[in-house]
Amino acid sequence: MTATATRSNGSNGVHATSKLDAVVIGAGVAGLYQLFRLREQGLNVRAIDAGSSVGGTWYWNRYPGARFDSEGHTYQYLFSEELYKGWSWSERFPGQPEIERWLNYVADRLDLKKDIQFETTVKSAHFDEAAQRWQVTTDKGEVIDTQFLVTCCGMLSAPHVSFPGQETFKGKLFHTARWPKGPIELAGKRVGVVGNGATGIQVIQSIAGEVGHLKVFIRTPQYIIPMKNPKWDAADAEAYKSKFKFLTERLPKTFTGFEFDFEHAWADLTPQQRRQVVEDCWNDGSLKLWVSSFAELFFDESVNAEITEFVRAKMRERIKDPKLCEQLIPSDYGFGTHRVPLESNFLEAFHRPNVEIVSVKDNPIARITPEGIQTADGTAHEFDVIILATGFDAGTGALTRIDIRGRDGRSLKEDWGRDIRTTMGLQVHGYPNLFTTAVPLAPSAALCNMTTCLQQQVEWIDDCIKYMRGNNLNVIEPSRDIEDQWVAHHDETANATLIAKTNSWYLGSNVEGKPRRVLSYCGGVGTYRQKCDEVAASGYRGFAMQ
Repeated sequence: MTATATRSNGSNGVHATSKLDAVVIGAGVAGLYQLFRLREQGLNVRAIDAGSSVGGTWYWNRYPGARFDSEGHTYQYLFSEELYKGWSWSERFPGQPEIERWLNYVADRLDLKKDIQFETTVKSAHFDEAAQRWQVTTDKGEVIDTQFLVTCCGMLSAPHVSFPGQETFKGKLFHTARWPKGPIELAGKRVGVVGNGATGIQVIQSIAGEVGHLKVFIRTPQYIIPMKNPKWDAADAEAYKSKFKFLTERLPKTFTGFEFDFEHAWADLTPQQRRQVVEDCWNDGSLKLWVSSFAELFFDESVNAEITEFVRAKMRERIKDPKLCEQLIPSDYGFGTHRVPLESNFLEAFHRPNVEIVSVKDNPIARITPEGIQTADGTAHEFDVIILATGFDAGTGALTRIDIRGRDGRSLKEDWGRDIRTTMGLQVHGYPNLFTTAVPLAPSAALCNMTTCLQQQVEWIDDCIKYMRGNNLNVIEPSRDIEDQWVAHHDETANATLIAKTNSWYLGSNVEGKPRRVLSYCGGVGTYRQKCDEVAASGYRGFAMQ
């Protein structure tokens, strides 16, 4: 396969035009692996990323306290034992700086950076039906002609910000997902944090002891699980590395792609035994209580209610003030139906005299002013620094911010603005040779260990392209029928859960006007893999190929 390019002569403004076999958008966990796999099968491929280096989510999210809530030894690539064992984590749940170093280690060991175009944003991607190829344009004015387009943009990568007046604020304002590289002076400052989801919690517990005064704007309280994060030495590293072969077998088959999985049925145990399972999971200091205590937690309201009350009681034990209990412990939804954060002394931060809560459930933020934040009742809160931990336009936002057009000029932004549909989260009807990772209707950040899920998706895409090349096929596109079938299966599975009955970013309810659908596949990582494998084994039945 060859590439052609015309370069600017520096005077006439002509920019490069390249012809490639594949373009990968993103150089995070999925993008790096996708680049590696496609390059290994001989494709002329380039990855494009807006950052100045690799990392994706872990490049941009460098806010105070950012870290894994997946255990480091499972949040790794498993396709190479040498690569896996060549890296040692310093603690059970590593922080962002170490994660970024790890991804650079991967990129350097696999010599990937030479094929990554950094500090470049993909502006548009249009499918040329006559040529049956994609025309990709960047903010550098470059036009890339490519057969395959693979999006590895991340599930949680499009910051959601929706407050009027932000541009007028005279102090410093940051969204956690676009935190600057340089140091931010917070000591002694008046700081406002908007949001208390997983990210907000990490920020709040990290800065509470440093800032002069901290106000936390809370709309929806969160259930939490205390993180146990011991430091790891060489012996610990050796211990988890010895499990490499076990993990390669185990992780792809569990419900969430973690090492642990559901082992008990609620009905089979006595109340005392159930309590012991729940206590043991809680004391593990990981996400175990959420995704491996009892599967019935997601389906059975009575089981959910019992585990929910257990968590509330644990939270009440740590919160001394009854008013704080009311402000910080959820009362209108069940445990596990939202994203469950891990924390370290988050609740205790609110016992500090310099920390206060501003409830915005019934008195929402109206605007950001030059001095700070004004709520609907007219109250003005003055700040030196505002930190927006307001989440993301999950799953769809990263792609709808690119002008992606398929057959007949149809727009992905418009299509998903009406109805969020994919075929297994891997392709979309009407968009030939467009492959996707970390998009709706596949396991994702909501209910899976992302490295497990992303590796599987990357490998499926790689195998599909390999199949096409081996059979002299140029184009693949899911039929409307196969997409309808997947959407129906996804919805049936999701709607059987309590997740579908609770407003959260899981359903896109945090973004005004976004069509409602549970974004993440709820049937389990192992089941999803099996269904994807069946499609491949059938010669991609239901996909039009030519």
